[in-house]
Amino acid sequence: MDKTILYQTIHIGYKTFTPEGPATSPVILIHGFAEDGSIWDNQAAYVKNTHRLIIPDLPGSGRSSLLPGGTSMEALAGAVKAVLDAEQIEDCIMIGHSMGGYVTLAFAELYPQMLKAFGLFHSTAYADSEEKKAARRKGMDFIHKNGAAAFIRQSTPNLFSGTSRTGHPEWVTHLIDRYASFDPNALILYYEAMIQRPDRTHVLRQFPGPVLFIMGAEDNAVPLISSLQQSHMPSVSYIHILENTGHMGMMEAPARANLFLEEFLNDQYYA
Repeated sequence: MDKTILYQTIHIGYKTFTPEGPATSPVILIHGFAEDGSIWDNQAAYVKNTHRLIIPDLPGSGRSSLLPGGTSMEALAGAVKAVLDAEQIEDCIMIGHSMGGYVTLAFAELYPQMLKAFGLFHSTAYADSEEKKAARRKGMDFIHKNGAAAFIRQSTPNLFSGTSRTGHPEWVTHLIDRYASFDPNALILYYEAMIQRPDRTHVLRQFPGPVLFIMGAEDNAVPLISSLQQSHMPSVSYIHILENTGHMGMMEAPARANLFLEEFLNDQYYA
């Protein structure tokens, strides 16, 4: 079901799926940079009959307006909390893709009592390196000069592995077509928020529940070595590597990603 709430003078859009049968911990799927909630369509179709799902569009994406007071990972986490409050959700499992993982980590730091478990899907708790910050600033400058459509066309192919680009060029085309009209101001604000976000490896070390890591063996955005280095930090980790996969495992390897997600969710339900 498509829903909308009013939060700080803006509208936030989100989808809900409620299965028949026994209640489970709600599952919140948080999309990444230059995406919206529809990026999770494969996963929603797979688990919607067994788990209650909440899939928001972050402020500035999809059906959600930009926040009036500026954008930060903490502010985006606050917007997600507003959706959970509207749905009367007191605890949940949250999975974040890429930038959505940064939002999830901020949420875990701000509202730890609301998380039973969480997952980083091609994401990291490390702050940006100086090299990464420079690359983001270069992207911001490109958007200023050339617009969002040109940026999406240039950057999207690099999100996929070479195997995916060669074998399934339609995946790349689909994302470009889907997000070419993205608000350039939102992209720039997201980049700035990512540059400013702190290291949150302490969240991984201190969180009492289990943490899911899904990594791409050929991920250029969040290199495999970086993901492996953080995966030992939680007290309980679920670690999965998607071979021949870049940064878009939900599209590049949906069957395996869905199984890993299902295992993680079911383990929390039966724990």
